[in-house]
Amino acid sequence: MPRQSSAKTKIGIVGCGYISGIYCQNAKVFDALETVACADLDLERARAKAQEFAIPRACTVQELLADESIEIVLNLTVPKVHVEIDLAALAAGKNVYSEKPLALERDQAAQVLALARKKKLRVGCAPDTFLGAGLQTCRKLIDDGWIGRPVAGAAFMACHGHESWHPAPEFYYERGGGPMLDMGPYYLTALVNLLGPVRRVTGSAQVTFPERLITSQPNRGRRIKVETPTHLAGVMDFADGAVVTIIQSFDIWAAQLPRIEIYGTEGSLSVPDPNTFGGPVRLCRAGSSEWQDVPLSHYYADNSRGIGLADMALALRHGRPHRASGELAAHVLDVMLAFEEASNSNRHMEIKTTFARTAALPLGLKDGALDD
Repeated sequence: MPRQSSAKTKIGIVGCGYISGIYCQNAKVFDALETVACADLDLERARAKAQEFAIPRACTVQELLADESIEIVLNLTVPKVHVEIDLAALAAGKNVYSEKPLALERDQAAQVLALARKKKLRVGCAPDTFLGAGLQTCRKLIDDGWIGRPVAGAAFMACHGHESWHPAPEFYYERGGGPMLDMGPYYLTALVNLLGPVRRVTGSAQVTFPERLITSQPNRGRRIKVETPTHLAGVMDFADGAVVTIIQSFDIWAAQLPRIEIYGTEGSLSVPDPNTFGGPVRLCRAGSSEWQDVPLSHYYADNSRGIGLADMALALRHGRPHRASGELAAHVLDVMLAFEEASNSNRHMEIKTTFARTAALPLGLKDGALDD
């Protein structure tokens, strides 16, 4: 689909690590985006990324923030500096879209959103997998009443951590890491997109292995001291009444659990891996014992990371809400932190934040488009 040059929103990328590649690649697909600069603490890494993806300019973070042509800063730094970069970008008059999580603490997230409101700017945040074909198909099935009123659900992420394959797995066992803040954003963003805001949670959290042995290169043989829970089990009461069980674990060698299932008064829905954009989507209606595969109703089944950024750029142009919003990400963070707090305090935790559930994507979109 040809682009209209007047519709392009100029993007500057801060952080040129591994995840930046798919964003740079997909920015060329979406009509709304034009990447004009990239920055990194390692300027050579920024130059290499610029050369690889034909980005006009590699520069320092300060130079990027001073570029008046840039409307959105794409923040792809490590989680512990997400807030620092977001605040600097907002202070420089830029809208900001961050990788997940939005922050590591609630007050940090609130600070980012407050500055954005003061400056009349927007905050967006990954994950945007809920805008993919698989989860948008599930959203349509629920919204159209195929399973009746959702009453319950289950969500499971079970693996044995990252030290056997990740080149630098230490972060995943530090405060701010762990399975909930690492993988939880995918699961919880999918759930609240399907079911709306969470009202309260309770849970249990533990550290099963106080130390982890790295078996991947280049740090094979190094031991990691575990500083954050690696197995969290919880129950969420949603504002609309559904009760959902969740497990997020780095302590499980093997499992045959579903990724996500939603149970309604008229049937059950099997939801695909929320860390992907496609299917499969399966449905079992009341009175039947057979699961049926459901054709995907929406576009974007391939790896479409950056779709939330493109949606935010179009929302700026059209004056509508963007879907992967800072308020959504702050609500997800609030819920994630509450599981460990509930475990430590032996009680339910009331969720203070909420968000406005945005419209589903339209049907019949063409490649690169997000609006009718």
